[in-house]
Amino acid sequence: MTNETNDLSHLTVLISGASVAGPALALNLARYGARVTVVEKAPALRGGGFAVDFRGHVHRGVLTDMGIWDEIHARQTHMGRQTVVGADGSPRVDLPAEMMSGDVELFRGELARIMYERTRDRVEYVFGDSVASLTEDADGVDVTFDKGAPRRFGLVVGADGLHSLTRRLVFGDESRYLRFFDHYVAGFAVPNHLGLDRTGRIYSEPGRAVAVGNYDGDPDRAGAMLVFRSERLSYDRHDIAAQKRILRERFAGMGWETPHVLEALEETDDLYFDAIAQIHVDRLTKGRVALLGDAGYGATMGGMGTGVAVVGAYVLAGELALAGGDHRTAFAEYETRIRSFAKGCQKISGNAGPFFAPATERRIRSRDRMYRLLGSRLLAGFFRKLTEKAATDIRLRAYPPARG
Repeated sequence: MTNETNDLSHLTVLISGASVAGPALALNLARYGARVTVVEKAPALRGGGFAVDFRGHVHRGVLTDMGIWDEIHARQTHMGRQTVVGADGSPRVDLPAEMMSGDVELFRGELARIMYERTRDRVEYVFGDSVASLTEDADGVDVTFDKGAPRRFGLVVGADGLHSLTRRLVFGDESRYLRFFDHYVAGFAVPNHLGLDRTGRIYSEPGRAVAVGNYDGDPDRAGAMLVFRSERLSYDRHDIAAQKRILRERFAGMGWETPHVLEALEETDDLYFDAIAQIHVDRLTKGRVALLGDAGYGATMGGMGTGVAVVGAYVLAGELALAGGDHRTAFAEYETRIRSFAKGCQKISGNAGPFFAPATERRIRSRDRMYRLLGSRLLAGFFRKLTEKAATDIRLRAYPPARG
């Protein structure tokens, strides 16, 4: 393979979304010289978010080749054990750090910032705008935006999350692809009134759970996660007041620290609330448009979605470099190499809701017994191999050397 093959300076790519998948692809494409624009509807790069983790040699190899493995380690949470507790706060089960946090863990916002900082001088970032329409012809894609002037690109990649606008515009309505897993999850910051230091607590009642953890060592701050079992709800994803009302109703009367958590809920202006769901599309590419990360193979939690997104970005950029920018060849290889890998990771995410919020007291006790065994020294190695199996179930090709 000659060095000329990896030169993508003739290729213009629009990426919709600047969470994790978008900056990851931007970083990989920029290393091959592609002219990349990232459009993000948020007014600025989003900070915070849930902690995300990486595990196994595939994740490590990709992040090392991208040049960000050391920086990820420098910004990791160093999260320790998480403990399942009873209503009085007494410990029931200790969950080892590697069980919940993989080999290395950091906040999603920190990961996005690392990749943004590596690319902002080579990649055009447009914040506060989003794609309005896409019209493809034989030579490119004409794009209109909600605010900016129309532009033309060689390729468009939807990296805009579980509720991808790009997917809806090109592949059809979300209802065709989203599988609901009978639970919802919410996350927001709370005062660290438990005095946690890089540890967490999880409390469950039938069909609902509250978890509180301190991930960054800040003695004043913690993060809360609420999970509850539910039928499919109808609500406005942009109406935070309505989402708070749902949470208040669902968690009314719950024990342990729940009243304090609900007090903090009233004060927050940075609430994450969504269904626990997965995306299953028929194809990841159509013409000159591709789906990446949660937009194409997302799982709300438990499916190593961040790791899959970063690997997917690496593979997509690498295939474009191998093909000299020929999207037909590159997209076909991307489909082949990522689809089964992503599905394997999705398979392990289906139990995320029942793990946190078992439906009955009996199932709560059964969960506690199972995780007491898996957390034991005897089975710790087995569980580690189990969680790494899906994360490493892909053979990466040797892609052309990047320019920087």
